[in-house]
Amino acid sequence: MREFGFELRLCARLEAGGVPGLASDDGAGEPGNADAGVVARQLGTSVHAAGGRIVDTVCVLPGPEFETRVALASDAIPLPAIEAEVGVGRFRRVTSVFDDPPERARRLAERGREAGFLELDRQNGQTVVRQTGRYPDWVGGLVGVENKPDLGRPGDLEWQTRHDASLGVLDYAVVATESHVTRAHLNRLPDAVGVWRVNFENEDASTSGADDPVDSPIEVIRKPERLDSAGPGLEVLDSKPGRTDVRPVTADAKARQRLRIAERAFGKGWRTYDLPACTEHESAAEADTETLPFCAYKDRLVDAAAECGPECPGYNPVDDEKAPVTDLDAERERNTAWRADAGGRRRQSGLGRFT
Repeated sequence: MREFGFELRLCARLEAGGVPGLASDDGAGEPGNADAGVVARQLGTSVHAAGGRIVDTVCVLPGPEFETRVALASDAIPLPAIEAEVGVGRFRRVTSVFDDPPERARRLAERGREAGFLELDRQNGQTVVRQTGRYPDWVGGLVGVENKPDLGRPGDLEWQTRHDASLGVLDYAVVATESHVTRAHLNRLPDAVGVWRVNFENEDASTSGADDPVDSPIEVIRKPERLDSAGPGLEVLDSKPGRTDVRPVTADAKARQRLRIAERAFGKGWRTYDLPACTEHESAAEADTETLPFCAYKDRLVDAAAECGPECPGYNPVDDEKAPVTDLDAERERNTAWRADAGGRRRQSGLGRFT
């Protein structure tokens, strides 16, 4: 299976069934499925190297005030808006709460307003701002999943997993694959990195290694160990035979990046794909998701932005008026706690994203 289709199907499964192999919340400490909370795709986790490490799938486990965050805003809230000393009660001048030049301060405040977290007004000729609600403690943990359907073609897997384990921005790091996993495969990965074997054709695969199978194609080969996400870390910038370049990362810098990742995940989700504007397009289902972009001509899920168009021999464009209407945000609302109209501001729907 190609990585794109594997990734979408795994996201659908994690959203519906939770994250396997993590300790349950009942205090017993037994492995089970943790509520995925928020599932997102293709998020950067590097602190120093912008865009250096892009994690395929990120799950944000719910913290104690997850429901408060759901009700606050549907979009990602910019980190500067969260960190600014604005407050909920009285209005304050924008230029006094953002430690930036006036024009940039106003832009940051406007971004917070667009996200639904800040309220702007004009008083005595000044732009003033206040929060629409208190920012909650909503992040219970970050789980990063690197999708490698074929371990025979690992790409940069060793560098990727070393980066995750050494930096510790994530709480858990996992490799997901369709391949048979050998001891040699495990030995190439840091000990803290978990491994899942995924067989979408086998509904009887156990998610926890227990004797009683559950309805999931994910088998936990090795459970992930919790990383030190609260302390300082080392970011692996480059790795070559005989040399590894690293840079220290403070605990504060990691905490800011973790919050940035969580907010991006919340606003983005994982249904960020386009749908083929072609007569060969059909909606495919996985778990509770029914809108995966399936191509009848290629007989698989497709990345429409990269694969669909006149260059494809099976391409037959659809008249815009006849193109099916698919609301990916509405499906996210049906399947998760997320709400498009949170905070009284309904964000622009992802209707008709056909390519």
